[in-house]
Amino acid sequence: MLPAGRRLLRRLPRASPASAAAQILCVGPTGNRTYHQSRLYSVLVPSDEVVINYRYGLPMITLTLPSRQERCRFTVKPMLTTVGSFLQDIQNEDRGIKAAAVFSTDGSSIPASTPMEILLMSDFKLMINGMTYDVQCPRKEKLSSEHTTDMDDIKALVQRLFTALHVEEHQVKTERSLLERIEELKERLQPMEELKAKIEAGSEAKTNRLLWTGLALMSTQGGILAWLTWWVYSWDIMEPVTYFITFGSSMTFFAYFLLTRQDYSYSLIKNRQFLYFFHKRLKKKDFDVQQYNKLKEDLEEAEESLQRLRQPLHLRLPIQEIKGKN
Repeated sequence: MLPAGRRLLRRLPRASPASAAAQILCVGPTGNRTYHQSRLYSVLVPSDEVVINYRYGLPMITLTLPSRQERCRFTVKPMLTTVGSFLQDIQNEDRGIKAAAVFSTDGSSIPASTPMEILLMSDFKLMINGMTYDVQCPRKEKLSSEHTTDMDDIKALVQRLFTALHVEEHQVKTERSLLERIEELKERLQPMEELKAKIEAGSEAKTNRLLWTGLALMSTQGGILAWLTWWVYSWDIMEPVTYFITFGSSMTFFAYFLLTRQDYSYSLIKNRQFLYFFHKRLKKKDFDVQQYNKLKEDLEEAEESLQRLRQPLHLRLPIQEIKGKN
């Protein structure tokens, strides 16, 4: 018989060390709270705490949404997610969150561009609507060298698979981009090419007229010398004249070399005279030589890139793609 007013209470089983180690690490907000960590004797997580645990190798952050008072779990991809995108996900989930920020343990603000992988390496503070939570990040065990090597091999294999699956698509997109670039450059060059062709034709015609004029003058000179030699004077009188004419021509050729630093030849003289007339007409027509040269260089570079790309591309593309290009 028990004394009156007393009831028999069952003794609670003592938690084993294994179960205590399996408890999820959780933290509570700073400030005056009625909750005390030292009085917890169960694995239940209070509704106002932030919890970080790992599942399938990905960190999951569980917290209470202030407006709905519901626990929400956010799965984080450390290498792809940043602090800014994580805070934006929280605000998108609960429209009642007006302000959210992350600070280090010493109170320094953490930029929004910081990757979550860097943030989860150490403890931090999460502020939501003026409420600050001290978040403790679980320490991940270091991988052995053998495990690390296996992970590197898996990453390399995944990278090769990704390349094999997407290289053809990437090459097709690159080829289409180069074709569009070539078409654009050709359209911009077309009016300049037409104007250049007209200027070249005019310069070539003027150069040819100048050469024929030189031939006519030389023929006239020969005729005058023959007339003076056989009809007016004798060869004894005209021989010194022809000598000085020949010597004067040699002096003219030497002066040409001193001025141009080029040998006196008819082909070089013709090209030089053509370029003189050509550039003179370009200035008269306000032809932008620098822009034309830049467009030609870009077009040549794009065509070379397309040629290099098509060498392995013909080995992978379907027949209809190859026929479309040809």
